[in-house]
Amino acid sequence: MQHLKDRSPGLMIAGLRGGSGKTVISLGIAAAWKEKALTVAPFKKGPDYIDAGWLALAAGRTCYNLDSFLCTKDQVSSSFTTHSNLSDIALIEGNRGLYDSIDKDGSASTAEIAKLLDLPVLLVLDCTKSTRTMAALVMGCVQFDPDLRIMGVILNRVAGKRHEGKVRDNIKEFCRLSVFGAVPKLGAGDFPERHMGLVPSVEHALSMESIQAAGRMARKYIDLDGIYDACLADADAALKHSPEQHVSGQKPDPPPSPVSIKTDTRNPMDGSGPSLLSMENEKPMIGVIRDSAFQFYYPDNLEALEAQGARLRFISPLKDAAVPEVDAVYMGGGFPETHAAQLAENVSFAADLRRLADEGLPIYAECGGLIFLGRDIRLDGEVYPMAGVLPVSFGFCRRPVGHGYTQVRVVRENPFYPVGMVIRGHEFRYSSILSIDYTPDDMAFSMERGQGITEKMDGFFKNRVFGTYTHVLSQGTPQWAKSLVSQARAARSRKIGSISI
Repeated sequence: MQHLKDRSPGLMIAGLRGGSGKTVISLGIAAAWKEKALTVAPFKKGPDYIDAGWLALAAGRTCYNLDSFLCTKDQVSSSFTTHSNLSDIALIEGNRGLYDSIDKDGSASTAEIAKLLDLPVLLVLDCTKSTRTMAALVMGCVQFDPDLRIMGVILNRVAGKRHEGKVRDNIKEFCRLSVFGAVPKLGAGDFPERHMGLVPSVEHALSMESIQAAGRMARKYIDLDGIYDACLADADAALKHSPEQHVSGQKPDPPPSPVSIKTDTRNPMDGSGPSLLSMENEKPMIGVIRDSAFQFYYPDNLEALEAQGARLRFISPLKDAAVPEVDAVYMGGGFPETHAAQLAENVSFAADLRRLADEGLPIYAECGGLIFLGRDIRLDGEVYPMAGVLPVSFGFCRRPVGHGYTQVRVVRENPFYPVGMVIRGHEFRYSSILSIDYTPDDMAFSMERGQGITEKMDGFFKNRVFGTYTHVLSQGTPQWAKSLVSQARAARSRKIGSISI
């Protein structure tokens, strides 16, 4: 882990509950700081794709997820220090309420991430129909965990100057905290919602206009300079009190000597060794299904595949007539139901994917990808054929069928995970299983937490195809990337071997 002196200042933006408005305010602050030529490193606490996509758009930089249930504390800290390196400030958007967690100890809460990373918290308060009570709620948050540093608040959804003044006065008098802004009630037009979160930014035709609107809101109603200065002051104070710092007057230890690395001195261009181009072509190619229907991918996962030696090629079943030359396919989640008709019309792509699956192409599919591998989607009395790789028909409900963290145990041999392994992930779906042809031997996972596909089982596999409702984060489940790349490499070797014969 990097020393505090090497880390950028940062803050956690949190709320008292979900739906308090912290996402739009986080987007506004990130966009406004970016316009001021600050390099903002964005993060999203928890297993969230949609908010992370919007934060990346606002900051103009990849947004990474931090999750202490899916990953170890060391993995969370390492991700934060690595991806905030060389930024002017790091901004983390929390999830749910500040102290909300899956257990009474709060081990996976927004507050625990803030303490782990030694960052101050900026609370977003939904002040709807409330004045003095807001001070009581903030006092409770401050006193609930004295080890947490709450640096100030932003008042959200205030009903006018009189309302704002009352809340401000009470916060300052009873909580002794800074009020960094007051945002009035805003219309929902700029940020339409889908299911339980914002519409994915790639689906929103006016996404950049929405980000610009959020930035204008932040510049008008929020003390951006005050928040930034407070974060700098907090970082300086943390540095002075950090036990990692050297005693005054002593010279710091010299940096470690660079490790000696043996290099291949053969010239790849003179025939004495493989060319860079041939070495690159030897890497397995993994096709990633990514478009407006399938867009839920953690940046960590894609980077992990590349770190294991794979090349990535992005594919769209909405646009491509066939699957291009690849050694494996990774299908993430999304909203295939909103594109059901268009997906069903592309019969050539579905037929090609089905052929490749029958021939043994490794395919790993999560949630929306699992649905596309099924027989069909049934919506409002209509049946939309999908790829037909797995014998499952899907319907959709108005309420979530599965929502939250999962924990699965691998109970059957399969192409990707060893038997006995325990995997932590998450599921979020509105889809339901209308019909499925399977035996228990077709399911690799036993659900210890969560719903899974059916009867507390998940991980439906057939040949080298694996479909699951459980999303994994590569940092917490490094076996995932290793196995997928290993399967792709083996498929490439089989292909080359057949050509040679």
